[in-house]
Amino acid sequence: MSVELRAVGVSLSGRRILHGISAQLSEPRVGIVGRNGSGKTTLARVVAGLIEPNDGEARIGGLDMARDRRAALAAVGIIFQNPDHQIIFPTVLEEVAFGLTQQGHPPREADAGAQAILQRFGKAHWAGAATHSLSQGQKQLLCLMSVLAMRPGVIVMDEPFSGLDIPTRMQLMRYLDGIDAQVVMVTHDPAQLRGFDRILWLEQGQLVADGPPADVLPHFEARMLEWGGMDDLAHLSG
Repeated sequence: MSVELRAVGVSLSGRRILHGISAQLSEPRVGIVGRNGSGKTTLARVVAGLIEPNDGEARIGGLDMARDRRAALAAVGIIFQNPDHQIIFPTVLEEVAFGLTQQGHPPREADAGAQAILQRFGKAHWAGAATHSLSQGQKQLLCLMSVLAMRPGVIVMDEPFSGLDIPTRMQLMRYLDGIDAQVVMVTHDPAQLRGFDRILWLEQGQLVADGPPADVLPHFEARMLEWGGMDDLAHLSG
């Protein structure tokens, strides 16, 4: 499974958000960095097929994600920054099974698939738990299991560890390490991407650097420190 971005351009409410982003992403772990307002989340939603570009296209395995929603359901899953914006069912089992029913599985098969993924993660005892009773870290794990149950080739994660404490982030990263799917993670924290294979750096909707973490992240961190040391905050208006 490979993500192909072909001159992707996006405008929202009359404002240009992305400008001609092109990249062929075949590496298992791809990170997208940039400061707030750089277009990271918009690009993540384009990859997941949730936003159709005004220009260019985003394909996974040769299929256009925005124009073929059935293909998108099978090919790509997305995990948002706030799990409360993603979880919609009262119990864990119902939440995990929902994606499988969306893919066309009968209810009994969907429940069996949901039970299997809970068992895989050692969380079979969560099946009847109320989703509202889970901690934020547990909710993020629930979202991850729900996506994995659908067996996508690509998982897009938009700031998935924001607001979580260090031990919880470490535990979720260990779960992430064991995932077979390609992971495309959006973050502003370079520390989360040290073991990744490739980094895309966005600024003002443009791709300013693309390469291995050792090549891209030191320059990104230096730029962030430079801006952070300035007294004039005009550059943060984007």
